[in-house]
Amino acid sequence: MASKKLKAFFSRQTIFQSLFFIAAVLLTLYFFPREGKFRYHFQEGKPWRYGLLTASFDFPIYKSSIQIKTEQDSVLKDFQPFYTFNPNIATKQSESLQIAYKTSLKSKLPTYLYNLLQKEIQEVYQQGIVSSNDYERLQKEKITAIRVLENNVSKTYLMSSLLSPRMAYEKIIENLPDEGSRSLVHDCNLNNYLVENLSFDAGTTQKAKDELLQRISISSGVVQAGERIIDRGEIVSPHTYQILKSLETVTLKKTINLDRREITILGEAIVIICLYVFFYLFLALFRPQIFNDARRLGFLLIMIVGVTLTAYFTSQLKVLGIYIVPFAILPIIVVTFIDSRTALYAHLITVLLCAFVAPFAMEFIFLQIIIGMTAIDTLSDLVKRSQLVRCAILVFIAYSISYLGYTLLSEGDWIKINWNMFAYFGGSCILLLFAYLLIYLLEKTFGFVSNVTLVELSDINSPILRQLSEICPGTFQHSMQVSNLAAEAAIKIGANAQLVRTGALYHDIGKLGNPAFFTENQSGVNPHQAISYEQSAQIIIQHIKDGLKMADKLMLPQAIKDFISTHHGKSKTKYFYNSFKNEFPDFKINEESFTYPGPNPFTKETAILMMADSVEAASRSLKEYTEESIAKLVNNIIDGQIADGLMKDAPISFRDVETIKSVFIEKLKTMYHTRISYPELKKSEEKST
Repeated sequence: MASKKLKAFFSRQTIFQSLFFIAAVLLTLYFFPREGKFRYHFQEGKPWRYGLLTASFDFPIYKSSIQIKTEQDSVLKDFQPFYTFNPNIATKQSESLQIAYKTSLKSKLPTYLYNLLQKEIQEVYQQGIVSSNDYERLQKEKITAIRVLENNVSKTYLMSSLLSPRMAYEKIIENLPDEGSRSLVHDCNLNNYLVENLSFDAGTTQKAKDELLQRISISSGVVQAGERIIDRGEIVSPHTYQILKSLETVTLKKTINLDRREITILGEAIVIICLYVFFYLFLALFRPQIFNDARRLGFLLIMIVGVTLTAYFTSQLKVLGIYIVPFAILPIIVVTFIDSRTALYAHLITVLLCAFVAPFAMEFIFLQIIIGMTAIDTLSDLVKRSQLVRCAILVFIAYSISYLGYTLLSEGDWIKINWNMFAYFGGSCILLLFAYLLIYLLEKTFGFVSNVTLVELSDINSPILRQLSEICPGTFQHSMQVSNLAAEAAIKIGANAQLVRTGALYHDIGKLGNPAFFTENQSGVNPHQAISYEQSAQIIIQHIKDGLKMADKLMLPQAIKDFISTHHGKSKTKYFYNSFKNEFPDFKINEESFTYPGPNPFTKETAILMMADSVEAASRSLKEYTEESIAKLVNNIIDGQIADGLMKDAPISFRDVETIKSVFIEKLKTMYHTRISYPELKKSEEKST
């Protein structure tokens, strides 16, 4: 007993349910925004939308970035960068010139001129030479003086006295006594002995800058605990705006305190797990067929997680960006593929997951519940694109009215309505129109079938149905009658009428392979008379396999193929089976030769079709159509199917069965009603003349 329970617990179904749950929780938790949100949304020059706000703790009034930048620029305006003086440069270059004079320049350069050059070089080095790039930068930054460090002592050098190597060369040339001297010096490559002896000290300069900037206060006052900040309806002035921004900054710093990050994440995990657990409980208790179907369970969780993560991302881009997300698309798609109650529950879970990142949580929840119910109520049966347009318009109206009502209720003033919200509502509703394309993609991805597709398939002018009407006119008429019977019964018991109507039209397309072997298509000649009962049964059974092959070729949805394979279930071809047993009572019969491959019906819709198919076919053999004969026929056939165990896999109740019987009886009475005879007009006898 214990091993069976353990095996059930670790079944494939349970593993998928657990994996889907874990994946949904982890994805939602991982992408949950953690940058912290300030609970108030405000703008300078706009009214304060909330109640009286007082400081709950002391906090500084931070200066704006513009104020701080202005003060920094003012302090740095007269800042003097630091340079390092190298006294060895002048000595080294003077010695280099002396060596050059003794080796090569003595014959070219007179002694007095050489001495003059040495003197001039010492003077320019004393004045200070910086690199050409540094000189240009200092000029561009409008620096008036620099600080030069020499033996850890700083001196001020005016910018007007500094030289670049080129300027030093030109100064020496200008100080020469005549043109002849200048010509001689030009040939001595004097520029080789003029290099910078003042080098920029980036470390000291930056340190000095930082010390100056640190003296600037980042705050311009303090708000004390209990101090009044602003009240409802007051305009947010520049000063008040600065106080509110300071409060926001301090609050967010506390929110993202690393010491509390782990506790915050734990809280997020608990909330997210609770919401998904409640969704699982709903499915397990009220929609077990969905809960135990990995495909549909995965689809629902993908929709919830997809919309939730989209909301998380948009909320980070803009404060009110979450309102551009078309939340109504989730209930629209879920109600199209599953049902309205599941759609509403999935929508509620998604809204609650997203409410934690919305700027005004209560307002957000109220608006999204309204638009979710609007979408479900107006689009419970999507069959046309025009319905989606109508739904989008109604969602926008619902958004607008509910937002106006909520704002007037909470604020009590028309001025406080944020008209930009209507632009967000409009954008969201425009995105709803893409639901039609998304429904098509999800159909192909998950193998679902929507009412849009069913309506398209039920067009009797489609090539396959037109071919059925031409080649198998009797089968086509039979399918039409079964379609009407089954759809009416589905409506009465709350099944999918459009699905069973479409499935009925296609359930016998396999008869196109051998139309003459089916009674409804025969006209006097019965080919079964020339073959054995077993062969006849095999030909009749073959129309199931042929139908499935045609369905594959036509790429019909699996839901339609289910009607083809289950409309006879695992029943027997009773006419040939009974005839064989009557004719050869002592012969051991091969049961499989007379049994349809199945499976038996496993949904309400396929069960309804089996009943309707058998009842409609049998009703054609009635000798008289009275209420008693029709009722007896319907009861015998359906009771026989139940007794044979053909309905044991279908989720259908005895009450449903009785309702279906009543529908069939009433419909058949209408179809086969006895017409009254119209009296003929008697001709008056001609009077003899």
